[in-house]
Amino acid sequence: MALEDAKTQMDHAFTRDDPRGPSFELTFGGALSFLRRRYTKDLTGVDIAVTGVPFDQAVTNRPGTRLGPRAIREASTLQAPDAPYGWPFDVLSERVIVDYGDLAFDYANIPAFPDALTAHIRGILDAGAASVVLGGDHYISFPILKAYAEKYGPISLLQFDAHTDTWADDDMGRVDHGTMFYKAVKSGIVDPATSVQLGIRTTNADTLGVNIIDAREVHEKGPGAAVARIKDILGDRPCYLTFDIDALDPAYAPGTGTPVWGGLTSAQAASMLRDLAGINIRGGDVVEVSPPFDTTGATAIAGAHVATELLSLLGWRMREESKE
Repeated sequence: MALEDAKTQMDHAFTRDDPRGPSFELTFGGALSFLRRRYTKDLTGVDIAVTGVPFDQAVTNRPGTRLGPRAIREASTLQAPDAPYGWPFDVLSERVIVDYGDLAFDYANIPAFPDALTAHIRGILDAGAASVVLGGDHYISFPILKAYAEKYGPISLLQFDAHTDTWADDDMGRVDHGTMFYKAVKSGIVDPATSVQLGIRTTNADTLGVNIIDAREVHEKGPGAAVARIKDILGDRPCYLTFDIDALDPAYAPGTGTPVWGGLTSAQAASMLRDLAGINIRGGDVVEVSPPFDTTGATAIAGAHVATELLSLLGWRMREESKE
């Protein structure tokens, strides 16, 4: 059916009738949405809403992540015709997933941005859907976590990253993509004892009690050992998964603002994300994809794959809950 369908499918972001299932639209044509899901602001009956946050005014080095959501959507067209690889089910066929579009905000009114983003995610959660967010720089996770903490209480954080982003900063009004998890822990919205930072390879003496699995440990002990430790720490607590694309080594994801050598391979990240099936994930994001520095498109492709794995992790959790 794929070849026959490809002859008639076009602009599925607007024309598809059934929100479930693959899309055989030409990968090089048509209106862009994430995995060719329907663009809509109606969240009735929606399981997962993918939304973009094109914000990069908190960066400390190279800018450009405001263009990340657009690039990730474009890269995702390569995956739209197939079920996500390596999973025993097809989340695209089992769950209603939509592209909720991007957050609208005043780019020149930075102080108003955090509350606007928290309200945006709150609206998704209030509608009964989970969110998968395409960034944007990593600061965006902080306002998102506020909305999740409102719903679930202090949440566990699973963070793939080269940096801890817990450098001290007691000024809650500052917008900085290197200090937001310090603020999240200090304000009580993240529980450090049941949180994990994975792939770290920069120095920060005060981890605030967050559990660290650095990149070298993954390389030496293997992805399986890392996943086992993560699951032991998270337990069954509600968690939020944030994936900074610089968790990957620059060889695999050069298009990012603060690249650090010695990082995870894309194969390691893929196997860990899939083996995390069963964690009590409630939402997630992929951030710091910077297209101006992504000359081959490899970083956006990696970001699209990460976001698809987030959909599958959420779908697996929903699948297991429906059996109870």
